[in-house]
Amino acid sequence: MLTRDQAADIFERVKKESAADEVEAYFYGGQSALTRFANNVIHQNVAEENYGVSVRTAFGGRTARASTNKLDDESLKRVVQASEDLARVQHPDPYLLPMPGAGKQDGANQTSPPSRYFAETAAITPEMRAEAVGKIVSVANRHGLSTAGIVSSAESVEGIFNSRGLNDWHTQTAAEISITMLGTDSSGWQKGNAPDVGKLDARELAETAARKALESAAPREIPAGKYTVIFEPAAVLDMVGFMFWDFSGQALLDQRSFLNNRIGTQLFGANVNITDDAAHPLQSGAPFDGEGMRRQRVSLVERGIVRRVVYARGTAERMKKSKDAATVGTIASTGHGFLLPNEMGEMPGNIVFEGPEVPQTVDQMVSSTERGLLVTRVWYIREVDPYEKILTGMTRDGTFLIESGKVQAGVRNFRFNESLIHMLSNIETMGTPVRASGEESFDMVVPAMKIRDFNFTEVTKF
Repeated sequence: MLTRDQAADIFERVKKESAADEVEAYFYGGQSALTRFANNVIHQNVAEENYGVSVRTAFGGRTARASTNKLDDESLKRVVQASEDLARVQHPDPYLLPMPGAGKQDGANQTSPPSRYFAETAAITPEMRAEAVGKIVSVANRHGLSTAGIVSSAESVEGIFNSRGLNDWHTQTAAEISITMLGTDSSGWQKGNAPDVGKLDARELAETAARKALESAAPREIPAGKYTVIFEPAAVLDMVGFMFWDFSGQALLDQRSFLNNRIGTQLFGANVNITDDAAHPLQSGAPFDGEGMRRQRVSLVERGIVRRVVYARGTAERMKKSKDAATVGTIASTGHGFLLPNEMGEMPGNIVFEGPEVPQTVDQMVSSTERGLLVTRVWYIREVDPYEKILTGMTRDGTFLIESGKVQAGVRNFRFNESLIHMLSNIETMGTPVRASGEESFDMVVPAMKIRDFNFTEVTKF
């Protein structure tokens, strides 16, 4: 893989080619491989290795960026020239700050995450991925099911250098398993993702997906309406993921956040506590943002009260001078900015829900439910009302009827229309937070949730 020393040498070559007041180089890339299977056989194996550098230059309030994945001298010369040509024709940005330097950064909550590079994950071979698929297929065959999915592995680098002396570097590995089990009229699903492949058990994931497919066979059709619902962590993740773009200073300034005029208010139930914490042991990703600022641990929601949002450096300075400065909580750079220039500003990307003092398992939630639904996951989610955060979407791959404290049968899937504000105000119980993976949002640390009066609006035909 590309090393920090190699990147430093490339940056020196970039600096020599630049006539800008300031120059920054962001490095990215790695090697990844994926084994795909369907109908109980492997049908694809692909691998890629690629590295790139994105060069930002600045001239007196003007800045622009250009990127290349060719690292020879001539290509570096061209990418620097492209960045500078673009920067010179930009309108000056009065809020553009000088690039951060190498000195100590402000913030008592700077994160120091554990290593996220695992040699065992980096050493995964095609044969090892095929062996994992073999375990999954053996479970499917034993239960008379058809299975499809992927087993993937990767190692990646991310680094940033600038002409003011800042430099930072991050290496990481990742392994992922996604499984769908298909019966005649039912399906089950499971997915896991972690930097450490030792945290993933292909056979266990396959058995769970198979059980869901078998137990949801011959699904009943029950009427739409408001139900007590138990969301497994993947379903929780894909629902709540739609609100975190709004926990952004730039979103507040643009008046496009559902938190406008709501910071400091009791928006969710008192049992909801949410932080953004890149150093959490179940999280992943680099400990620095798109400008090289160290990510800080930020308490976003405390006992249902929205306390603050995250900020890039420039967004924080703009917010301090805005008419809303007195109403948005603490204003300070938190190390959550995207690469500059951009229109989105920042967002929290290492979400952690705090668990209750006495967490419950899904089985315990089921046993205390007189009548309700158990949902494995949701998909095809779209936003209906951005300020009330009303979402519509569908259940899939394992939706079950609960009666008298027991799972009674699989049911046909539902469409829902529900507000995240309402949903997070009606949580009765939660489980232990886990690292969860879905299909509609980024990985988070979230618990299973039992929620009352969740609004299902239509029944599907499958």
